[in-house]
Amino acid sequence: MDSCNSSLRASSSPFDCLVFDLDDTLYSSSIGLGEALKKNIDDFLVEKCGFLESKASSLRVELFKKYGSSLAGLRALGYDIDADDYHNFVHGRLPYDRIKPDHQLRNLIRSIPQRKIIFTNSDRNHALTCLDRLGLNGCFEQIICFEMMNPKLPESTRPDEFPVVLKPSMEAMRIAIEAAEVDPRRTLFLDDNVRNIAAGRAVGLRTVLVGKTVKSKEADYVLENVQNLAQSISEVWVGGSEGSNQRVNGTRSDIEVDSIRTTTAVVA
Repeated sequence: MDSCNSSLRASSSPFDCLVFDLDDTLYSSSIGLGEALKKNIDDFLVEKCGFLESKASSLRVELFKKYGSSLAGLRALGYDIDADDYHNFVHGRLPYDRIKPDHQLRNLIRSIPQRKIIFTNSDRNHALTCLDRLGLNGCFEQIICFEMMNPKLPESTRPDEFPVVLKPSMEAMRIAIEAAEVDPRRTLFLDDNVRNIAAGRAVGLRTVLVGKTVKSKEADYVLENVQNLAQSISEVWVGGSEGSNQRVNGTRSDIEVDSIRTTTAVVA
């Protein structure tokens, strides 16, 4: 259970659980970890796969567009890339010292009376490192990560035997909902990626687009910074009103499948 939280669940809230993305959601993209990750992926493509340095960046973008991540793309193309080796390379070289303890965020997370879960495409070691740097150890009862979405990958006998599963695929969303044992209609999902938000809404989650000032059609709410959560979505703590201007009008059927395929920021 959540050792950071000792208060009782707010019975009047429409939410039973909050599911948080990690990278660029719990800490700002402005610290540059995302750019460092792109550079590490490019280096992996050159050093481990033999691609030309001049082609690495464009290849990384193409793999992301077509397969959802460079690792997923490489394995689909027949490269026998071990996921642990890949993550150790691209995440192990990240400048984690740029992530500073965030006492304000810790106090905010501690104040949330509902269950709190991390849902990230990254590997568990990366997630634990980031949470430790932020000072959020013990604040989340569960981390749904790469290993949980891809449990059979270490057993594969060929690279394309088990396709890599990541957000925003519907399979990833299903795995997360089942692992967290939540009712999507009473679960608030916070992510900085529009494709992930679209996928979340498609499976019935209440969605919060983080790091933006303009709300997308797939988002129920928008937060420029996760620390604005209490001001913008007060119904986490108390019941909300029907007329909240943070909420999108419309139904889940309004979502266009193409919006889930729209290209956004790179992931590993």
